[in-house]
Amino acid sequence: MHKLKIVLFFIIIFFPLISYAGDKVFLREEFNDLSNWNPLNFPKIKRHTIYTIKSEGEEGYLKAESDASASGIIYKKEFNVYEFPKVKWRWRVENIYKKGDVKTKEGDDYPIRVYVAFKYDPAKATFSEKLKYNAARLLYGDYPPYSAISYIWSSKEYPERMFTSKYTDRAKMFLLEQGSANVGKWETEEVNIIDDYKSAFGEAPPPAATIAIMNDSDNTGEKAISYVDFIEVYK
Repeated sequence: MHKLKIVLFFIIIFFPLISYAGDKVFLREEFNDLSNWNPLNFPKIKRHTIYTIKSEGEEGYLKAESDASASGIIYKKEFNVYEFPKVKWRWRVENIYKKGDVKTKEGDDYPIRVYVAFKYDPAKATFSEKLKYNAARLLYGDYPPYSAISYIWSSKEYPERMFTSKYTDRAKMFLLEQGSANVGKWETEEVNIIDDYKSAFGEAPPPAATIAIMNDSDNTGEKAISYVDFIEVYK
C-alpha cells in the first residue's frame, strides 16, 4: 500500500502533559505489561502489527509481529530532552526484509525501530511553519510533531549512518544495526538525543518529546518478528 508513513506518524501523535522524574531516570520500561503505552495506528492501514508481552522466567519483554502491516506503540507521557537526553535499550530481530531499503519509499520498512518525536512550539515557528501547522491543527485537532529522529535496524548495509526520510525532511533515521550479522542476537543500543538531533538537523532540538516503538512491513509485504527487552530514558 502506498502511503506517507512518516507523515502519518507526525499527524496522529497528540502529546500528553509533560512529566518529569524526580531523579536521573524518566523512564525504565521492563515490559512486564503495556499499561504505560498507547497503540499507534495509521489511517488507511488496516493491518496492524501485533504487540504482546512475553516472559522468560521472571523477565518480561516486548514482542512485535508484523505481517504486511504497520503500527506501533507510543509512551503515554512526554519528557524534556535537556533533562533526560539519553536513551538506552536492548533489542533483537528474528529476520530482516529481502526488499527492505532505506533509500526507497517501497523499501521503507524495518523489523524494529525506536522513534523520538519532538513537539512543535508555535512561539518559535516561522511564518510559513505557523501556516502549515495551524492548518494541520484545524484538520486533526492538535499540532503534529515538529520533527522526529528514529533509530532503526536496517535490512541492508550502507556506508552512511544517517538518512533523511523519503517522505519528509523533518524525519531523520539513524542506522544502528545493519544487515543480517546480528540477526537472532540481543543487541544493546545507547544514544544521545541532543547530539543526534544537532547532527541531523544542524540545530538544537525542541525540549518536549515523546518516544515510540514500531515494527512495520506494509511496504515490502513481508513478515518480521522482533523484541525489546527494556528501554530507558535518562540523564
